[in-house]
Amino acid sequence: MPVISHTAKDMIGNMAPLLRDGEYVFVSTPDEALGQALAPKAIATHREDEGLSLILPASIAQGAGFDAGNPMRCITLKVYSALDGVGLTAAVADALAGQGIPCNMVAAFHHDHVFVPSDRADEAMQILIALQQEVAGG
Repeated sequence: MPVISHTAKDMIGNMAPLLRDGEYVFVSTPDEALGQALAPKAIATHREDEGLSLILPASIAQGAGFDAGNPMRCITLKVYSALDGVGLTAAVADALAGQGIPCNMVAAFHHDHVFVPSDRADEAMQILIALQQEVAGG
């Protein structure tokens, strides 16, 4: 049975970051037909006032004519984070920001996902593992 954490310390101490394969890009389109055609290939979507935002594999985005010049990698925090939990996102973003690594956080039902520039993904993993170990050990 997975550990379900509700406190920031528990969530950070158990976050078990996992670097996913592949590169992704964030795109947006006001074109309803294009958005619906791409949605099944997206790993996440969100409807905004400006159009449908999608997180797509970089190759699919590029094939659809989008700029794929800012590829990102996805780090999944394997802790089952509580939807009412406080502090996990802030701690992760703060640790990465402290080393100049931008991140885009995406929360889903079971896990939080951190998107970082592809060329800094290994460094981001080291930072998050160190954060987890620091909190778990202290």
